[in-house]
Amino acid sequence: MSENVDIRSRDYWVKVVGMLEQNWALIETNDAASPGVRVFFVGDTSGVFDEMSFPSSEEATRALRNNGFRRYAEDRELQSFIVPPAPPFEQSRHPNGAIYSSGRYWIG
Repeated sequence: MSENVDIRSRDYWVKVVGMLEQNWALIETNDAASPGVRVFFVGDTSGVFDEMSFPSSEEATRALRNNGFRRYAEDRELQSFIVPPAPPFEQSRHPNGAIYSSGRYWIG
């Protein structure tokens, strides 16, 4: 049984990575004891396969855009043919490992 990941945000970001495959991102604000935000990367089947921390939501947003992610709510075309993954979110693995936090597929 996989471990659930508590993500409250539903402001999806999406990157189309291949035919019928998307990577999704959600920006989650940390609690008061831990400033900044975490970006959770989620697959089409609601599995959380990676995460990264940023000092602010603005920096997370800038980094997502720089890496080919688009805000789903702003893209009517994408909304017409793909649907974001639904909660509950569960800890998962990507076949290529931690693809974003490792820096292999991330532009700093």
